[in-house]
Amino acid sequence: MNCKPIPTLDEHINDIRMRTAEIVNEEILPNEDRLWRSRQDGESMEHRREVLELRAAIKERVRRAGLWAPHLPKEYGGMGLDFLAHAYMNEVLAYAVGAASLFGVVAPNSGNQSILLKYGTEEQRRRWLVPLIEGTMESGFSMTEPETAGSDPRSLATTAARDGDEWVINGHKWFTSNGIDADFFIVMCRATDHGEDARAGEPMVQIIVPTATKGVEIVRGIGLFGQRESDHCEVRYDNVRVPIENALGKVGEGHQAAQDRLGAGRIYHCMNSVGQMWRAFDLMVERAGNREVHGGPLQEKQFVQGFIADSYVDIQAARLMTLHAAEKIDQGLAAARTDISAIKVFVPAAFTRVVDRAIQVWGAAGVSNDLPLSTMYLHARTLRIADGPDEVHRVLIAKNVLRQYASGVGWDFGN
Repeated sequence: MNCKPIPTLDEHINDIRMRTAEIVNEEILPNEDRLWRSRQDGESMEHRREVLELRAAIKERVRRAGLWAPHLPKEYGGMGLDFLAHAYMNEVLAYAVGAASLFGVVAPNSGNQSILLKYGTEEQRRRWLVPLIEGTMESGFSMTEPETAGSDPRSLATTAARDGDEWVINGHKWFTSNGIDADFFIVMCRATDHGEDARAGEPMVQIIVPTATKGVEIVRGIGLFGQRESDHCEVRYDNVRVPIENALGKVGEGHQAAQDRLGAGRIYHCMNSVGQMWRAFDLMVERAGNREVHGGPLQEKQFVQGFIADSYVDIQAARLMTLHAAEKIDQGLAAARTDISAIKVFVPAAFTRVVDRAIQVWGAAGVSNDLPLSTMYLHARTLRIADGPDEVHRVLIAKNVLRQYASGVGWDFGN
């Protein structure tokens, strides 16, 4: 990965970028296959132990470099970065497969940590957040439901009815992240006085539910794109009882907590996409220069030159849009919401286009497991659905723009 200081960028952010790139280049890229290859039949325990030791050594170097957990405040062992600095760091991390996890950023744990920080009580932080940061616990986020539209949070039907000093939770979720390994879920529910009959308009609440609680059934890990089961799970909650104090924040804050979590996640997802786009771009240009076909290198073919030019445009547009949105969030501008939706629509589509071109240039090798391109392609397509489908974000953009013009102010193109 070629990472140089950006002359116009703050020295602190440049320093973070360069130190991050140093570890990625020296420790992670040369060891990608060793670090993340799925355990194979016949693999020795000795080899497995060596991989775990390698991961631990990289994590320790990251900690010594002061680059651990950029999303967490310093009092919890993190870097305390704002959105813009974290976005620049994510661009570098995403270039290498799995690098973010070695820097303490692992979804859904990182998102759940942020929500526990903002909405959790001191006791909740002690019991759930600290072990999550220390790595002695795993967590999942349980929101999406198979029977209701994920694009309409008002339709969520899982209920939490108060019974004395307990919540009684009933419902059916799927795509609950990290469902196989999680020690607890953060579950989105309707706080209802009507038992299992959820009604529109009833307040939303997020509740911490230990996965070992009676009535929590992990039905299956859902297979994705024809592959084996994933750790995104289908889960049933059948009269699950947890203490009242397991609610995160106040009843009625559940929807806002989800938006806080997803809004930040969209910035990070998009900057992760930009980092992976640079990796795909590098692979495409490398192949175009090395592959001889029909009397000359691929890079002399105008079709391939078009792929390179269009990909450069896509990456730069995606990158600058995402950084601009991060700046608006840091400045507390209301217009940030429109820009978050804009990058959520544009960046995954641009990501898909760039990876698709890289696959085409590599030919059959592009869809093989020898390169990261096929995995990138599936991830890019998934992002057009995850955290809100494109169509919902397009509607939100249009409504925000029309509302601004209706106010007689018009759109401020300086922001």
